[in-house]
Amino acid sequence: MPDTAQLHADQVDYWNGPGGARWVSNQKRTEGMIADVADLAIARANIKAGETVIDIGCGCGGTTADIARLVGPSGFVTGADVSAPILAVAAERLAGLSNARTVLADAATCDFPAGEADLLFSRFGVMFFGDPSAAFANMKKALKPTGRLVFACWRPPTENPWMMAPLQGATYKHVPPLPQLGPEDPGPFSFGKPDRVIRILTEAGFKTPSFEAVDLTFDLAGGKGIESAVGCALELGPSARALEGQPPEVFDAVKVSLREFFAGYTEGESVRLQAAIWIVSTTPA
Repeated sequence: MPDTAQLHADQVDYWNGPGGARWVSNQKRTEGMIADVADLAIARANIKAGETVIDIGCGCGGTTADIARLVGPSGFVTGADVSAPILAVAAERLAGLSNARTVLADAATCDFPAGEADLLFSRFGVMFFGDPSAAFANMKKALKPTGRLVFACWRPPTENPWMMAPLQGATYKHVPPLPQLGPEDPGPFSFGKPDRVIRILTEAGFKTPSFEAVDLTFDLAGGKGIESAVGCALELGPSARALEGQPPEVFDAVKVSLREFFAGYTEGESVRLQAAIWIVSTTPA
């Protein structure tokens, strides 16, 4: 199997395995923390009544439901995700909406209806393709010539201490570092550099995209105190990956270090760290 295909298969396996299970169990926590991202990206997409939308990597369906309300009964939204456990939650959530559906599908290869979509939308669902240029070329087939692509992705890890600082300041005191990802490997920060995103999208047949840099503050505790922030770090993101397969005593040691680390970021019952995203917009060339 080619390297890109193996990388892609690894991502599919992860989101149908431990990654998907953790995402489902932390649905409310995660959606609350990144709610501003969904609001911003949907606002920039300028969704209109009657439009046809594909929500790529729709997760548990929160953005899909929001889009369904915006396109109204004369429009339609398809929420596509590669993770069966995550999509099961989305399907239940969207069950009462006649203008929305879910599809268990890999957007890199899915045979979406050609030339029907007004918008390809994604919140953090497009950074995990093994061959992203080919994936976007496939997705572009679904767009009308007048359609558009809008997605949110993370800026580089150095600009996202909410994810990286607990890993480096606490978790790595007890576990080996995660394998270093290559510049072309899929992962949460793989679209952090605009030059790479421009290359990928133009190779896929899109115009040079625009980038809006957005700085945010995430409350890892969700207003519920340090213990909630510790749980967030242990369940989501790179610390959770670094701890996979570790014995209980290592988890306990990491918990102690995380509590000490988060004490420096506590404001009342909140634990606030900085986050940074791009909102990327483009149209077919």
